[in-house]
Amino acid sequence: MADDHSVAEFWERCRANVSGLPIALPEAWAFGATVEHADSLLRLVLDGIKTGTASSVWDYEATGGPLPEVGELSIILDGGQRPRALIETTRVEIVPFDQVSEEHAHAEGEDDRTLASWRVIHERYWRSHSEGPKGFEPQMPVLCERFRLVYAG
Repeated sequence: MADDHSVAEFWERCRANVSGLPIALPEAWAFGATVEHADSLLRLVLDGIKTGTASSVWDYEATGGPLPEVGELSIILDGGQRPRALIETTRVEIVPFDQVSEEHAHAEGEDDRTLASWRVIHERYWRSHSEGPKGFEPQMPVLCERFRLVYAG
């Protein structure tokens, strides 16, 4: 769990360096399911390679969490739960797993950035780390999110 004080301090730095940010503190979260995965995916964001992510709609349904929306800000944590980046959601689309596009797979920046590797990586992830009882299915609804890096620090 992220230290609320460090997240609040990071948010104040963001607001001091990026004009027009709201007062309300955005949600803070990490990519992936392990410390190593969070750090490697964050590195791709900070390097400008990763501009997309995918989530299981079934996981959102199981946890009751709201789906991301265009314009939403998120503080991205590293594997140690320290705030490291601020991103803004720029596009959201829900498609079946087996219809995720090559473009989206490339935007996620993982492995060789192909759709084939994206499918292998994400099927493995949802089979191992799904938060809901439905797990993985080839036609499961996937939330494909695009974002831009707003601040890194």
